[in-house]
Amino acid sequence: MKKLFSTMTIGEVILKNRIVMTAMHLGYTPEGFINDRLIAFYEERARGGTGLILVGGCTIDDRSAGAYHMIRLDEDRMIPGMAKMAEAVHRHGAKIGAQLFHAGRYAHSSMIGGRQPVSASAIASKMTGEVPLEMSIDEVRKVVSHFGEAARRSKAAHFDAVEILASAGYLISQFLSPLTNRRKDQYGGGLKERMSLLLEVVEEVRGKVGRAFPLIVRIAGNDFMPGGHTNAEAQEVAIALEEAGVDAIDVTGGWHETSVPQITMAVPRGGFVYLAGGIHSKVKIPVIACNRINDPLLADQVLLEGSADLIGMGRALIADPKLPQKAEQGRFEEIIHCIGCNQGCFDSVFLKRPITCTVNPCAGREGEVISKAAATKKKVMVIGAGPAGMEVAWKLGERGHDVHLFEREKEAGGQLRLSSIPPGRKEFLQIVRNLMSHLEKVGVTFHFGIEVDTDRVEQFAPDAVVVATGAEPFTPDIPGIDGEQVISAWDLLRGKGEVNGKVTVLGGGAVGCETALFLASQGTIDQETLYHLAVHRAESDQALGSLLSRGSRSVTLIEQEGKIGQDIGISTRWTILQEIKRLGVRVMLNARAKRVERAGVVVEQSGKEILVEGDSVVIALGSKSVNRIWDSIKGKAKEVYLIGDALEPRKAIEAIHEGFSIGLRI
Repeated sequence: MKKLFSTMTIGEVILKNRIVMTAMHLGYTPEGFINDRLIAFYEERARGGTGLILVGGCTIDDRSAGAYHMIRLDEDRMIPGMAKMAEAVHRHGAKIGAQLFHAGRYAHSSMIGGRQPVSASAIASKMTGEVPLEMSIDEVRKVVSHFGEAARRSKAAHFDAVEILASAGYLISQFLSPLTNRRKDQYGGGLKERMSLLLEVVEEVRGKVGRAFPLIVRIAGNDFMPGGHTNAEAQEVAIALEEAGVDAIDVTGGWHETSVPQITMAVPRGGFVYLAGGIHSKVKIPVIACNRINDPLLADQVLLEGSADLIGMGRALIADPKLPQKAEQGRFEEIIHCIGCNQGCFDSVFLKRPITCTVNPCAGREGEVISKAAATKKKVMVIGAGPAGMEVAWKLGERGHDVHLFEREKEAGGQLRLSSIPPGRKEFLQIVRNLMSHLEKVGVTFHFGIEVDTDRVEQFAPDAVVVATGAEPFTPDIPGIDGEQVISAWDLLRGKGEVNGKVTVLGGGAVGCETALFLASQGTIDQETLYHLAVHRAESDQALGSLLSRGSRSVTLIEQEGKIGQDIGISTRWTILQEIKRLGVRVMLNARAKRVERAGVVVEQSGKEILVEGDSVVIALGSKSVNRIWDSIKGKAKEVYLIGDALEPRKAIEAIHEGFSIGLRI
């Protein structure tokens, strides 16, 4: 880990290590002013050992907001709050920079006071559905000036650097790309002309902050938009930025509207490092590699291989603010990894809520949540080792209680293990590994393979009991549902049964969609085989595409509503639907299962009964709480709690957060 924790210089600023917390919208500033909540959040990351923290995005004028409750940097009255935050970060030896942000056509009119968003050209945004106003030359010059003024305010607030956002499809990206820039003036035409706005912003910012103040630019290493910039164009932009006096380049992936997933757990760890590598090969200034780098060992490997000079981590440091400190001290087993689920972060952004984190319930609550040692040590019985039970047991053990975790299966994890089986979902298993490591560290006693009943509770005589017994599949009462060709999705994923031939999946929620993907992917080639065939040019690109997209099973997904995947988070759902289409899963909507026959499933659709022929049927119609022991043990202990899916079936984030809350209460 010597490379990751070696010093690095950007401009004239020395960073204590090479970990950069990249800017990410948090939604903690309803009025745009820096507040104690935001300061506490970033101070915790500074305390945890991050070298450079980039804050933002910070809006530069009243038309630049691309999300609700963004940090404002458009007036001098913002400076005192920024200065207070800089002081808090500096207190722990970290450096801080502000990301200067303008959304352009990604701003919805409702975010900017009902006004029309602006862009390089009047081309509608797929993100908002609105047509932006093409900026006049005077308006372009005003925006350039606004970037400069925001940079001046950052320096006045004792920040150590500024970052110009020129990626992800925001305003400067819209000027850079031929897809959104159809201008006929000096800001449109070839790449050189399309770079004019970016280079003018760089010049303006440099004039406001001086040569010694570090200036970073965040660019897309590939827009991943047909007809947009590839890494080749990104390299040309990077070369021009270096010549213009930029001190570092922060390389991320594509635009928000790309069809190439950027941030979901299906993206391989470090999957876009090659983009930074392409830039790094063309410039001498430091390059930051980003996207899905959630582990310090991977980060160090990227640096050692020469693909970048610094490592950008965003959600990884939301999940574990102390990741740098733990890694530097060799405490790798204590790191809580971001799993890329997006349930607490990006989904919250789209839902206009402040972000949190599935695996870190303290995220955004750093100033209010305090875990204190228990005043009285209690003997606590936790029944169920799913996410809720594991989380509550960890917190109770950490606080000094005598904790005994009971699980009827032979291993912990519950539904997290099932969730990790479909393709692209294996990161869910990382939660289990992380929690098991913490449970062992705090001395929790495990009791696997034991079904807890009332007698066992009475014999154990606990001071407190937490019921976290989870849920079980819901089985509808329809004729033929108990046939030998019928299996629940849970049992299928557990390996407790198998399917044959054509398969019909009943239920188009998250479990049904992911089970359909699991089945449809069977028989496709794996990554190792793909690599072998591609390297040796054994098959054409078209043949490889077919081998990746067509397996050995025919799968039909039946959903009684008009959409599938409605319980999947908004930032992940589109990728699941895209995969269902790619793998050739047949989807039937507004179709209700009436009965199961030997020949298949009879469904009612548009008032007609239709036989969906098939050999096997998989039930994925939701779940119901398992809490039969709850009523029987009330009064058997002074304190009895019901949490997680045992209380109500929901997502992992609710289960873990409830476990955390009860873990602090007992």
